[in-house]
Amino acid sequence: MGRFSGKVAIVTGGASGIGEATVARLVEEGAKVMIADVNGAMNAPEGTLFKLTDVASVEAVDGLIKATLDEWGKIDLMVNNAGIGSFGETAELDPAEWERIFAVNSTGVFLCSRAAIPELKKTRGSIVNTASISGLFGDFYMAAYNASKGAVVNLTKSMAVELGQHGVRVNAVCPGVVETPLASVALGDKLDRDHWTGRIPLGRPASSEDIAAAILFLASDDASYITGVNLAVDGGLTSHTGQPDFAERTMLRELRKD
Repeated sequence: MGRFSGKVAIVTGGASGIGEATVARLVEEGAKVMIADVNGAMNAPEGTLFKLTDVASVEAVDGLIKATLDEWGKIDLMVNNAGIGSFGETAELDPAEWERIFAVNSTGVFLCSRAAIPELKKTRGSIVNTASISGLFGDFYMAAYNASKGAVVNLTKSMAVELGQHGVRVNAVCPGVVETPLASVALGDKLDRDHWTGRIPLGRPASSEDIAAAILFLASDDASYITGVNLAVDGGLTSHTGQPDFAERTMLRELRKD
């Protein structure tokens, strides 16, 4: 028996990347899963259904919840994983772009959680959000993304405080760089890749499966006394102050003297 035998889950952004890996693990461990995405589910495994869903739409989200209940009669887990990126100088950022990023990354988490909470109270279920280390700290030229993921970080804490009395746990994963098609801009060139991985203590980007494993842990009974946590899954990247490796710099100076 898997950890999620008899459980029903919804995974937004479930057709690719972290979401697809999370769906695969949930099914492997016994869950029935509704995959929600704005893109088609190309490799939806047995034990899943697909619902075309714009998480920024109240009507679409309500339809997602209804479809899940019509098929399986309950909801035990809401995985709010859908998200999009943004890059650009703050002074040049189009307000429409800001609104678009928040609509998916922040409002989508709110709408899906809002719609699922009445059912999660019945099952004493849980919510796991995909936030980001970019919601914990700032990045160059990522104001909209940083702010939208920061909203998810604090929404996670707020809902955990509110819903604990109902036995509903709310947590989030905060990935660093993940080896997905969306990260190809950062990782596709060897020099860029080395620049990224050189800052990560574990020396590599995360795989989608790494993040999925953390999501399943937080959703499982193994984490039954954990709520309100924003778990950094970043290979140790945020453990670093950002200050240079003084020993390495000293060694390089000595080599130059030779």
